[in-house]
Parts: sequence; C-alpha cells; structure tokens
Amino acid sequence: MILEIFPSGPLQTNAYLIGCSKTKRAAIIDAPLGSSEALLKSIKRHALHMQMLLLTHSHWDHIADAAVLKEKTNAPLYVHEKDAENIKNPGSDRLPLFFSLSGVQPDGYLTDGQIIELGELSLHVIHTPGHSPGGVSFYLPQQETLFSGDTLFSGSIGSLSLPTAHADEMWSSLKKLAALPKKTKVYPGHGGATTIEKESWIADAEQRYS
Repeated sequence: MILEIFPSGPLQTNAYLIGCSKTKRAAIIDAPLGSSEALLKSIKRHALHMQMLLLTHSHWDHIADAAVLKEKTNAPLYVHEKDAENIKNPGSDRLPLFFSLSGVQPDGYLTDGQIIELGELSLHVIHTPGHSPGGVSFYLPQQETLFSGDTLFSGSIGSLSLPTAHADEMWSSLKKLAALPKKTKVYPGHGGATTIEKESWIADAEQRYS
C-alpha cells in the first residue's frame, strides 16, 4: 500500500494519500486547507490514478481544499449523508468560518458497512458519529490500518463541545473501534499515528470523560 501523510492548515489536519501499489488506484482521505498542491505533486510522482476523494466528516478544517481537488483530479467525492449539507454549504454546521470556503456537491454517500475497492485494497466504512453526525472511519483489515478522522486521536478523542457533537454517539463509536484487532494502526485526523492496543482505554471512554 502507498501511504503519504500531509499535515496542513492552521490546525495541522492530516490529509492522507493512499493507493494500491500494484494497480496505482488511489484515494485522498480529507482535504485540509493548503494540502492540494502537495497531494497533486505526489499523485503525479507516483503516477497514480485518482479513483475518489473520501471525507471522514465535514468540519471546515477537513474540507477546505475539497473543491479544488475535485476539480483538479476529476475524482468523485464521497461523504456520509448526515454531513453532506455542510459540504454543499460550508458553515451550515454552525462552526465559525474564518475565511471564504467553496461548497462542493458530493457524488455519493458513504454508509456503515460499505466496502470500497481501491485496486487490491478494501476499505471498510465504519460510521463513527459523536464528533460529527456523519463521521466515518475507514478500516483496511488486510493492512491492519484504520483512518479514524476526528473520532480517535493518540491519547484522546474528538471534541464533544462543538454544535455537531453528541457524547452518547461518541461512546458507541469508540466501542466499535475498541473491538478492532489490537495491532490495528490508527491514523487520526490530527497528530501522529497510534494503535488500538495503545488506546485500549477507549472501551471505557465514557467513564474517563464523564
């Protein structure tokens, strides 16, 4: 698997470029502000065929370059339906915007349990609401890899103080992730990678954060 990470924007949000080494089919996970130039250069360097743009959720720091990347790559964009409105009309999630942000029309919706084929890679969509109603994580079982968006970070979880947050949903989502194999490597929306084993506390996250 090809995997490159591009921390970008004022919150150092991680954009991920993943691809199948054999078929060169590739996807971008999240599109933070200022990530597009480096992503496009890497796509060209690896001679990748962009198959899709995937969003873990629709907060502004994860979608700022979505419109330009969709235009430049001509790849369809997918998000969970419960976060779709904020892709079309940024700011409708009631989070403050500090700059102008272009809306973009999703080409389809991600659903819990959906399997996305990317060459020889299989991405399993896990609906992980809590930080955002349409938050999703992407799990690659053969590669023992999870892209967790802002649901799970190294040592912490996504903010529950935002207008989009629901604590009860977050606890349920974290329990889903806690059930994954312990060796699973976790690539979050912010910060460095971790593993499910290192974050074993998430099985009891409700008690930790209550």
